[in-house]
Amino acid sequence: MRVKRALDLVLVAFTAPLWLPILALTALTVALMMGRPVLFVQERAGLGGRPFRLFKFRSMRLGEGDDAARLTQFGRFLRATSLDELPELWNVIRGEMSLVGPRPLPVRYLARYTPEQNRRHETLPGLTGWAQVHGRNALDWETKFRYDVEYVDRRSLALDLRILAMTVLQLICPRGIAHDGEATMTEFTGSPDGIAQSGQPIKEET
Repeated sequence: MRVKRALDLVLVAFTAPLWLPILALTALTVALMMGRPVLFVQERAGLGGRPFRLFKFRSMRLGEGDDAARLTQFGRFLRATSLDELPELWNVIRGEMSLVGPRPLPVRYLARYTPEQNRRHETLPGLTGWAQVHGRNALDWETKFRYDVEYVDRRSLALDLRILAMTVLQLICPRGIAHDGEATMTEFTGSPDGIAQSGQPIKEET
């Protein structure tokens, strides 16, 4: 864990001259094109299921309506390039997230996981992860969680570096930005062998 944390901080610091200007420019553009708030903030489940506040650039208009109606053209660009995720580097610096790990999901999902799926919280959530480089939102929830648990079982420095390299390639050729027929991703309502609950389309989640 200490080596992983050290790698996160070194990579974030080393790449700061690259991502800081992009973050500032993106924040300014979001403010000019969509107004305030610039950031979307939501409580997500972290290590051990403990909640933390995740920060992203806002990509949807405020107000009522489904994701497809509220997602702006610029918001689509942010998602396609993953620029909306840049503020999560603050979560990495704070130690709430890692560069690599299962994507953090809403706290309300905690009661819906099977015991096996819940194992995804045995490690810090990440900006990118094993599921993200294997299809991202093109995957169904069951497949995503299988990749998450596989990462937990196999996690190592070598695997993290491999995932980071695969992520760079994916940024060059984006894929899996949205689930088939959806603006983002459907709500996770539970597995057939778990506790299924009803839900509505999720908001601002990837």
